[in-house]
This record gives sequence, C-alpha cells and structure tokens, in this order.
Amino acid sequence: MTNQHPITPSLELVHQWADMLSSRSDHAVFSLATQWGADQELEACVDFVQYEADWNTAEKLRAARCPKTPSLKKQALKALEPIERYASAPVTTNKESLALIRKALEALPND
Repeated sequence: MTNQHPITPSLELVHQWADMLSSRSDHAVFSLATQWGADQELEACVDFVQYEADWNTAEKLRAARCPKTPSLKKQALKALEPIERYASAPVTTNKESLALIRKALEALPND
C-alpha cells in the first residue's frame, strides 16, 4: 500500500524543476512548484464544489482563489484615479490632459 498524496507531480515535472535550478533562483523554482500544487488543489476543490453544489459556485471559488491579473487598460485606469482626484490645480490644461488620457484608455479593448 502506498502513502502517495493524490496531488503529486510527475517525475518529468520534478526533473524539469530540478533542471531550472541551474538557471533560476531557488525562490523562482520553488514558487513555480508551489503554484503548481496550489493550482492542483484548487482544481480538486472546484471539481468537488461542481459535484456537490453547482457550476456558478465552482467558478466563484476559482475566481476568488486564483484571480486573473487585470488588463493593462484596467491597471492604467486604476492608476489614473488618484491622479485625477488630487489634480486640483487651477490650470485647466492639467484637467484636460487627464480627461484626454482617461478617454483614450477607456477606448482601448479590455485584453
């Protein structure tokens, strides 16, 4: 009888990580391995929730535990907010410039 954990990387993946140790920092390689394990656990939880609850709950779980990085557009718009808030200079060109930047960013696609 084996005591192998159900979430165990393949030997090929272990060798791949070991090979990376010669060209990357330990932290980078161990972070990849940790992320792999976390992703496997998340998928197991999502599978369980899909079976026991419903698909929407499973997708909410996935989104909450493994959020996607916002698009560059969304990051730029978020970064622009405090600048707009504190741009109280009486010079209208500053406000006009900020408005123009916001309009251009909002026109970009969300990818």
